[in-house]
Amino acid sequence: MNSRERVARAMRHEAVDRVPVMCQLALGHYFLNCQSAPLDIWHSTESFGEALVALQRRYRFDGILINLPGRDPQWRSYIQHIETGADGQTIHWKNGWITECPRDDNPHVLRPDKSRFFVAFEEIDPDSLFYIEPHDLSGTSYPYCWGFSDDPAPGTSFFPPWQCDTIRYVLRATDHVVSVHSEIFSPFTQLLELLDYANGLMALLDDPLKFKACLKALTRGTIEWGRLQAACGVDAILISSAFAGGGFISPQQYSEFVLPFEKAVIDGIHEKSDVPIYTHTCGRIADRLELMGATGTQGIDTLDPPPLGNVDLADAKKRIGDCLFIKGNLDPVNIMLKGTPEGVICEAQRCLEIGAPGGGYILSTACSVPPHAPPENILKLAEAAAGFDVEKSNRSGVETGGMTLS
Repeated sequence: MNSRERVARAMRHEAVDRVPVMCQLALGHYFLNCQSAPLDIWHSTESFGEALVALQRRYRFDGILINLPGRDPQWRSYIQHIETGADGQTIHWKNGWITECPRDDNPHVLRPDKSRFFVAFEEIDPDSLFYIEPHDLSGTSYPYCWGFSDDPAPGTSFFPPWQCDTIRYVLRATDHVVSVHSEIFSPFTQLLELLDYANGLMALLDDPLKFKACLKALTRGTIEWGRLQAACGVDAILISSAFAGGGFISPQQYSEFVLPFEKAVIDGIHEKSDVPIYTHTCGRIADRLELMGATGTQGIDTLDPPPLGNVDLADAKKRIGDCLFIKGNLDPVNIMLKGTPEGVICEAQRCLEIGAPGGGYILSTACSVPPHAPPENILKLAEAAAGFDVEKSNRSGVETGGMTLS
């Protein structure tokens, strides 16, 4: 059973030879642990693709999450000059914009006055929205322009021709034996990224009807982007819905401002493809697991444990484990970043004992592996999975009502 088959079977709750391992790595982790410079990994399709494949092989992951879109092949032609300092590099673009590229964190795109781009909610016409790509080379914009173009993206052929290039690169490099997942941002996340988080949440309260009109417009573009990814042949699509947890909105607000739009996205993609779709939401989600399932998602990613979140893996397995696959619950900060290899093994075994019985579990950190997490800690995840007896776990799970007691 190869890695691609292993992840596919886990997502379908079918028997596997071992529990698959797949973590999302913070982009800063690629910057610190790959040969290419952070500036190149962020801006170049080839450099990012190489980094994705290199660390998947190093850590023996069964899958890769592609969380940056393809890049303009001519991106270097827009550079005025580059400054190199102790903490990273700064790109000065010909249009006057600036990109600060730290050694260990996402680059930040700034205007000439070094301010971030956000738009006031009052300025937005919902009919002019389609999709907001927070990880575009120039960040968010309104009306939306790709890269450093001054021309708004057209309503037809909205996505540039290189948008899927990273997906194509990774699929070729892995020869279809590794599970390759792509990412779309939920309409709710896109709108908060465009407005800034505090302003976005205030807009939700001040003018909920217009807020929903914006979400409806962004749903159209999200469906199209998801369909493009599915047509490329990805093995699954992750909906990044990071701001839909309890630290931001209530379950009631989730039902009103997130659930119907993510459901429309999932239904819209599934009209053209049967690609599995699952959801990434950070933080406190224990009070909305069933609501997340009501979107039609086929799995839930992160499941942050205390103190990062409030999800108890055994409780989640009992409540949604029969209908959704689950991925995560291993603390990326206190275990992966601050812990020891022995501690990682111990915590991974705990997650496996709870999550594995009955299938439908992928061993993973709850949220992204931090930039400075020691590689020797990450390597222990594959070691733990290889040493875990899946068949014995399933027999024990039957004896204890479908779940091994930790």
